[in-house]
Amino acid sequence: MAHLLGGENLTVSFATRTVLDGVTLGLEDGDRIGMVGRNGDGKSTLMRLLALRSTPDSGRVTKRGDVTVGYLDQGDVLDGDLTVGAAIVGDRADHEWAANAKIREVMGGLVGDVDWHANVHALSGGQKRRVALAKLLIEDHDVIMLDEPTNHLDVEGVAWLARHLKTRWRANQGAFLVVTHDRWFLDEVCNYTWEVHDAMVDMFDGGYAAYVLARAERDRMAAVVEGKRQQLVKKELAWLRRGAPARTAKPKFRIEAANDLIADVPDPRDSVALSKMATARLGKDVLDLENVTLDFEGGQSGQKLFDNITLRLAPGERLGLVGVNGAGKSTLLKLLNGEIQPTSGKVKRGKTVVTAVLTQDVKELDDVSDLRVIEVIEREKRSFSVGGKEFTAGQLVEQLGFTKEKQWTPVSDLSGGERRRLQLLRLLVGEPNVLMLDEPTNDLDTDTLAAVEDVLDGWPGTLVVVSHDRYLLERVTDNQMALLGDGKLRGLPGGVDQYLELREAALASGAVTGGSSAPTAATGSAGAGTVASGASEAEKREARKDLNRIDRQLGKIAQQEEKLHSQMAAKSESGDFDALGELNAKLRELLDEKEGLELEWLEAAEVLGE
Repeated sequence: MAHLLGGENLTVSFATRTVLDGVTLGLEDGDRIGMVGRNGDGKSTLMRLLALRSTPDSGRVTKRGDVTVGYLDQGDVLDGDLTVGAAIVGDRADHEWAANAKIREVMGGLVGDVDWHANVHALSGGQKRRVALAKLLIEDHDVIMLDEPTNHLDVEGVAWLARHLKTRWRANQGAFLVVTHDRWFLDEVCNYTWEVHDAMVDMFDGGYAAYVLARAERDRMAAVVEGKRQQLVKKELAWLRRGAPARTAKPKFRIEAANDLIADVPDPRDSVALSKMATARLGKDVLDLENVTLDFEGGQSGQKLFDNITLRLAPGERLGLVGVNGAGKSTLLKLLNGEIQPTSGKVKRGKTVVTAVLTQDVKELDDVSDLRVIEVIEREKRSFSVGGKEFTAGQLVEQLGFTKEKQWTPVSDLSGGERRRLQLLRLLVGEPNVLMLDEPTNDLDTDTLAAVEDVLDGWPGTLVVVSHDRYLLERVTDNQMALLGDGKLRGLPGGVDQYLELREAALASGAVTGGSSAPTAATGSAGAGTVASGASEAEKREARKDLNRIDRQLGKIAQQEEKLHSQMAAKSESGDFDALGELNAKLRELLDEKEGLELEWLEAAEVLGE
């Protein structure tokens, strides 16, 4: 494979801290590289160096003469006075770029719902991000570098970007380097992983899953070596501590060897050790939405964000919510939390329910921005019960990855990931029994995400997660539901894959609007309205019959599903695993049948224009 670009002995220091120390690496044709590591360890710094956007303190970056590099920064780099169209295609005429199938595909995938004539400064942060990404992807580059491209993209947008990168070049052509905390995305598109840590870069074959396995094996081997070293340390220390008269006569080289062993202990990686927090007792009634309708805020009469939806949360339930941007996922959390009231319908709340919500922008920390990290937690309580043990505020904060020095950092000086960690801990020490997380993966590195997932695994309360990170959803939730932009709430027994299938079917038929994947950009405009059904009366009558039939079948399946779950629970308790396997196979067949019926239901509803 041909070499494209690389760095030799790259060293970068900030004040007294060395971020990169003599790093040598390169990109070749066919490389699809994901870069991971803790926040602040130098991922973005290394990418800027390789993109020739900054220079190292020492070392050099080399690039083959004809290689072009496209670079997406984390920051906002667009001219706010330009229109969306001008920001993406410049002064090219519509017929010039619209004739290019690749450009049309990028437009439909990223900015189909963005007003083509709006000024950039009037867009939301997510829309600006998608416009900047579209501007980059319509150009022909040999190497593409993307710094957190999945931020602000919904599940569909992330899936579209993965498909685009996988098909952009032939297998042995082009290269890209991506920094992201979306582990599904890393697994889907990358054939190599670079881990940036402790001023160095370790390279692994494969995507995120392969990297985790390889790192675990590396850590296991390091633990074996460390165990042997610790045994030698103990022997040397015992030798040094023998009686005082003998100590003065000890050979100097033995004392120096022992001191070297002790001094050679590396500083531990900044690991986040989140533990199970105590929670308030949760009764059998949690949170219910019954026949809830909510009008669009400021919308015309008849415009509904939610249209007669019902949702019941059970004790200990773990629910994941996906949906198009603007479909009301965050608003649904506000309804559940009692922050807003429905236009009609009921919101029922159990007497013992104690809720906590992690919002997207962590504004809850604004009122304590002048305090230090340790002071924020001490304001809640000074001692806490964690896993049956008592901890002081300082010990608990240290478990969250804040060193003794970092504990005295003002909240206003924390990074986005550190603020998110602090707010999550602040919520947990309040001992809620219903925890709602709105895009919790924003600003968190992969190690911190794994730690957060670990604490959520052992958390006994009811959990509701809104996220575009399908890895997180499948990891910590048992059930998923979707908001498709039509005011309805639908179950997803097939998970995120079923959601994507439903969206593709809806978009293909024009029955549902919203989302970043609407293929409308080929006309130079965006936001096509809902397409009328256009079906004949005979077709509509047949569709109504189909809906009634499917509803009856789905009701029977729900009863069979409940019966199978009860039987499986009984077999699990008795240890009859052969019977359990047979029941599980029947359950899978039932879920497949249910998924097919739901697709039929959707098709019939589209005929009726519902």
